[in-house]
Amino acid sequence: MKSIKITVHGRVQGVGFRYCTKMVADQLNINGIVKNQSDGSVYIEAQGDPQAIHSFAKRIIASPTPSGHVSNYDIADNSIKNYTSFNVVY
Repeated sequence: MKSIKITVHGRVQGVGFRYCTKMVADQLNINGIVKNQSDGSVYIEAQGDPQAIHSFAKRIIASPTPSGHVSNYDIADNSIKNYTSFNVVY
C-alpha cells in the first residue's frame, strides 16, 4: 500500500476536476479524498497499490478533465489512513 498527497494549481476549479479525479481513482481502485482549497488549488490524498498510485498521479498531473490545466503541483508521500473509497469533499 502506498499513500500520497498532491496539491495541484492552475485551472483546476470550476472545470469538473474533482469529479474527473474521482472517476480516475475509481478506475484504478484508489481510495482517498479530493477537495478544493480556498487559494484556488485542489488537494488530493490517495492510497492504493503502488503501481496504481503511480498511474493515478500521472493522470492527475496531466489533468483528468479536458477543460482543466495543471500549471504546477506538489506531491509527497503521506501516512496511510483508513479510507475505504474515494470521495469528493466539500
